[in-house]
Amino acid sequence: MQMLLNAGDTVAGELAARYGFAPVHDAPAGGHYLAFEDGRLVLQQAGDKARVCVDFVEGAAAHRRKFGGGRGQPVAKAVGLKGGANPGVLDATAGQGRDAFVLASLGCTVTLIERSPVAAALLEDGLRRAALDAGTAEIAGRMTLVHADSLQWLIDADAKSFDVVFLDPMFPEPDKRAKSKKEMAMFQALIGGDPDADALLAPARRIARQRVVVKRPRLAPWLAGLKPNFDYLGDSTRFDAYLPLG
Repeated sequence: MQMLLNAGDTVAGELAARYGFAPVHDAPAGGHYLAFEDGRLVLQQAGDKARVCVDFVEGAAAHRRKFGGGRGQPVAKAVGLKGGANPGVLDATAGQGRDAFVLASLGCTVTLIERSPVAAALLEDGLRRAALDAGTAEIAGRMTLVHADSLQWLIDADAKSFDVVFLDPMFPEPDKRAKSKKEMAMFQALIGGDPDADALLAPARRIARQRVVVKRPRLAPWLAGLKPNFDYLGDSTRFDAYLPLG
């Protein structure tokens, strides 16, 4: 992956070095690349106006934070946010961090694991900007990003080390439904699916103290073909909950 660097842009240079991106000083003529636009790291494709960035301050994240239903929304119920409980959550398939940010905004401390260097860089930049904004700084302070292979990280983690493990594995093929935005399709096509998704469930149940929550499309099959102990339904998604092992 190439990253377009502007003279004196230390943040871009640090990200390129940390995630192994090839620095370039002219926009590539083809393919995908990363660049800073208006102070935000964006993923784009040469000749295409579509942009992907992680923004916790404005847009959809801000709207969901204000009007998403608080602790009454399905993801909050699935994780176990009731009363004053704020479980510690491991989001082992962080992606763009949307659900992790929602949970952190509701009081959870969230560790985000992301294996893709592109997604991790976008997440790191989104968290950096959120930490600088008065409205989201406290939320960002409850989020910790780890760039690592999710499966190996789960296998190596200590047993019962998190209250809740959250899994939202990406399908190998991007969602081609009309309502799926072009930006998300580009992100999915570049990042790819999680071919080892089924293998995540058992080690996740080993390190969870309370439950493992798996986010799925509403009509999708169970992860690893295993029936959940209980589930929570949203309009287009389903949250399957599994009790810990051992």
